[in-house]
Amino acid sequence: MSPTRTPQQVQATAARAASLSVLDAEVADCFACPRLVAWREEVAVTKRASFRDQHYWGRPVPGYGVADPEIAILGLAPAAHGGNRTGRIFTGDRSGDVLFAALHRAGLVNQPTSVAADDGLTLRHLRIFAAVRCAPPDNKPLPEERDTCAPWLHRELELIRPTLKVVVALGAFAWQAWWPAMTAVYGTRPPVPRPKFGHGARVSQPGVPELLGCFHVSQQNTFTGKLTPAMLDDVFTEAKRLAQI
Repeated sequence: MSPTRTPQQVQATAARAASLSVLDAEVADCFACPRLVAWREEVAVTKRASFRDQHYWGRPVPGYGVADPEIAILGLAPAAHGGNRTGRIFTGDRSGDVLFAALHRAGLVNQPTSVAADDGLTLRHLRIFAAVRCAPPDNKPLPEERDTCAPWLHRELELIRPTLKVVVALGAFAWQAWWPAMTAVYGTRPPVPRPKFGHGARVSQPGVPELLGCFHVSQQNTFTGKLTPAMLDDVFTEAKRLAQI
């Protein structure tokens, strides 16, 4: 396996990944976006003071969870000192603390914390992944980076398509990333006008997983009370109902 270094290679490499394990390995070896590569590696060297003795992953972060999920959670991108440090999505940061506590209350994970890749966390009926697989500066991927990374998301959705019933989009970025992914994987165009993102928003279309909107579990939302534990519980209760879990 050679590193993926161009958008064209991302497209070709993703398309031929025969399984999630192969796809995950290919994702972790992607160097196609120079700005993101430089940032993820800089963060891994400079580190946060509280993590200065830790080895940072410093690479793209693959999806995580079961191979036959009924529910998928689609996020924006890994956090610089979370997934980019630990190598697992929503692991080792405050957003993950909030998300996995809620997933534990919903019975979708075996423990309420996600602190390290070897902490024993297991998911049930669930897979989690991001629209962009590298930590971006200021948590803001550029449009061309989003588009370059899209084939990884599209192939992951193709591989879990047989069982997937519900997609929970964390934030407006993930909500917008769903529409081209849905068209690429399911051959279905978005409704016109395109549904607006909102917490608790739901979009139902024939032959396509139900889409639920959820405010992102960022500190900006959770510390201000824009997103509360009860609001998260409502979303995951609805996701389980729709997935018939």
